[in-house]
Amino acid sequence: QVQLVESGGGLVQAGGSLRLSCAASGRTVSSFPMGWFRQAPGKEREFVAAIIWSTGSTRYSDSLKGRFTISRDNSKLTVYLQMSSLKPEDTAVYYCARGTYSSSSSLAKDYSYWGQGTQVTVSS
Repeated sequence: QVQLVESGGGLVQAGGSLRLSCAASGRTVSSFPMGWFRQAPGKEREFVAAIIWSTGSTRYSDSLKGRFTISRDNSKLTVYLQMSSLKPEDTAVYYCARGTYSSSSSLAKDYSYWGQGTQVTVSS
C-alpha cells in the first residue's frame, strides 16, 4: 500500500519562500515518478513539477519553472518542493502523487496515489 504524507504548508507573505515535503511509503514508491500538483478554490488541479527517483530527472510547469524546485532524498523516500518568490496566486492546496507509468507526466490522470494535501496561503 502506498502512502503519501505532505507537510510544510502554511501562511507566508508575498515574496517569501516555503519548502513542502512529501514522505512516501510502500514497496513500489521508488519505481515510479513523483509529482506535485496544486488546486486553488474553483480551479482545476494544476501540474507543478515531477521527478524520477533513480535519475533525479525533473519536469516543470512552464509557468512555475524558475521559482519552484523539486528534489528528492532517496534514503528518506521524501520528495521536496522548494517554492520561492511566492505570489498570492500561488495560494492553493498542494498535493504530491505517485505516477502510474515509468516516465513522468504533467497529467493528473497519470498518477495513481495522492496525498491528503497541504494548504499554502500567500498573503499580499
